[in-house]
Amino acid sequence: MTNTHTDTHAATDADTHADTYAAVTRAAIDVTTAGLPAWLDPVAQAARSVRPQQLSRFLPPESGAGRQSAVLILFGDGPRGPELLLMERSGTLRSHPGQPSFPGGSLDPEDGDQATTGPLRAALREAEEETGLDPRGVQLFGVLPRLYIPVSSFVVTPVLGWWRAPSPVGVVDPAETARVFTVPVADLTDPANRATAVHPSGHSGPAFLVESALVWGFTAGVIDRILHYAGWERPWDRARQVPLDWRA
Repeated sequence: MTNTHTDTHAATDADTHADTYAAVTRAAIDVTTAGLPAWLDPVAQAARSVRPQQLSRFLPPESGAGRQSAVLILFGDGPRGPELLLMERSGTLRSHPGQPSFPGGSLDPEDGDQATTGPLRAALREAEEETGLDPRGVQLFGVLPRLYIPVSSFVVTPVLGWWRAPSPVGVVDPAETARVFTVPVADLTDPANRATAVHPSGHSGPAFLVESALVWGFTAGVIDRILHYAGWERPWDRARQVPLDWRA
């Protein structure tokens, strides 16, 4: 995912996302900002107003092609304040092996309508399957525009959650997940932990060196944009580069 700071876009894109967001919030599964901690208000506001192109230049094909999927971007309160739940994918997986990522995966038929509640249920279901998370303790409070991962043809709906009632998490299936961990938001915003990841293909994008992990690609791109539009971003050295292994 490429970092972009373009803030001028066609009104139709904003209207489309606004309509989709409204449809999701009216659906049977609850999406609500009621009772959120005040520090999450900027993230909730960003979810209501951000346009797809403000998050990435890689957007779903107009043809409708792509593998529908969802990720859960779960914020909680940790020992050091606000934190984010991440996992490290197994090194044996065909898609994005060994990469830190949000919990998530492809929509299943039982998840329901991919245009409304399907991504919400998929994000919670996948998080439970991958990390052991109890979805009953998660309050969904926003949905970001759908994005695209060209290398795997995934059309991804990022679903925002508040870990209202934390539950134990850990590796459920080592064939899918190598590690489950949380990252303090303070570490993500620390300029000392930020860099630009450079892939052998020439692609470059934001990266985070946190919790003995290099977070890059789609996940880092979404985190970078959330920090930016929530007003949490601190100036960092974009010239600092981290080369990626040829296998990445």
